[in-house]
Amino acid sequence: MAITIHIPTPLRPFLDGQDTVAVETEGAVGELLRQLAAANGDLGKHLFGADGSLRNFVNVYVNDEDIRYQDGEATAVKNGDTISIVPSIAGGSGASLSAAELARYSRHILIPDVGRAGQERLKASSALLIGAGGLGSPLALYLAAAGVGRIGIVEFDKIDETNLQRQILYGTSQVGQSKLQRAQERLADLNPAITIEPLEAPLTSANALELFARYDVVADGTDNFPTRYLVNDACVLTGKPNVYGSIFRFEGQISVFNYQGGPCYRCLYSEPPPPGLVPSCAEGGVLGVLPGVVGALQANEVIKALLGLGEVAAGRLVIYDALKLSFRQLKLRRNPQCVVCGEQPTVTELIDYEQFCGVPALNGSSGGQAAAALGADGAGGGIREIDVHELQERLERGDRVRLIDVREPWEAEINHIEGADLIPLGELPDRLAELDPQASYVVHCKMGGRSANAVARMQQAGFRDVVNLEGGISAWVEEIDPDQQSY
Repeated sequence: MAITIHIPTPLRPFLDGQDTVAVETEGAVGELLRQLAAANGDLGKHLFGADGSLRNFVNVYVNDEDIRYQDGEATAVKNGDTISIVPSIAGGSGASLSAAELARYSRHILIPDVGRAGQERLKASSALLIGAGGLGSPLALYLAAAGVGRIGIVEFDKIDETNLQRQILYGTSQVGQSKLQRAQERLADLNPAITIEPLEAPLTSANALELFARYDVVADGTDNFPTRYLVNDACVLTGKPNVYGSIFRFEGQISVFNYQGGPCYRCLYSEPPPPGLVPSCAEGGVLGVLPGVVGALQANEVIKALLGLGEVAAGRLVIYDALKLSFRQLKLRRNPQCVVCGEQPTVTELIDYEQFCGVPALNGSSGGQAAAALGADGAGGGIREIDVHELQERLERGDRVRLIDVREPWEAEINHIEGADLIPLGELPDRLAELDPQASYVVHCKMGGRSANAVARMQQAGFRDVVNLEGGISAWVEEIDPDQQSY
């Protein structure tokens, strides 16, 4: 019987799309992963750092046990075992019910484990949602429908046509309008008996603690690492459960952090991956129904936590594979050395999370915008960027600069910068010989993540004058060429 290695969605492109790999040789988990990496191109740099050890943002499980609490990379693996690679991809009671509410919630009240007392407890409870995008949409709808009495929503993005594939709170007629305002209207129509508390502003280290203190549970619907770590740390410092969900292409993760002494997000991922290494949904894509599944599961965990029912997903990481319609559960443990929730924490106040994650301040909503990528892993001396206005000036002056578009061909069919050469990121290593290392280059993708990766590779190959286009083609279309289609 072989050893099965489960490959997470972000790493499958390095193994021709395979979701599992069978290994016949028994041995230590670290050595087996090194053999796998050696046979599959760039996979190694996603798993191992420059010193040869496993990266801190990649966790490995043998069967359902974290190897950090066994023998680490020396943990023995035998035939029949499974190895899972898991990289980072963020009430009270006493309220009485009216006759109308008794009718509205009758299907809840009929459940003996909920009953009238449980529904009254939901009415007296509160939940704070960080983001009203793909995950926040089903979260908000189901919590409002369930009768959670007070729901806060942090969101300051506007509705974009590309949102409509998955963000079910919104409609075509609302494109360009405030997400928060439209969400508030929709939820009030769904359940006028509850209170919606909107915050149309970014979540920051300056406002998070005061905001979190006002709610019983926080639900993380973000898609960027700075906000995810901010949410985690603020939950730990205020003692609030953190109902976590994340999505990428066909795969989702769900857990509940900081619940009744359980582990926090930093116990799972002590530090973020380098910017540009892990693409956002805007860069990598996501199946439209996936955030519906994951967001609904988050809503389920919020309700269980508020009611004190069942087994809340604390100390567990649930991984959902939409293609296989399968769920796997991995055990999580609180790390005694965790810098936030450990026995001797060193993070006792909120920090600068953009700086911690190595990215500039976010310009979009906490739940709907990806951070621009700077200083991608392996870039000698860091990555230089120019904005779209500077690029336009250089082109109009006739500067000798070559534009490289590292998106996929189907993306370039939607929009492009005149004169750019299309070299998809996956083809770049094999096509570097086509490029003159002495020439000047500006590299772009959709939003800046893939192109930062490309710039790093070019720098490593000896290209000296190569810069990343900040914000990518999305910024170019928005600020320079609005007649082109966005996506």
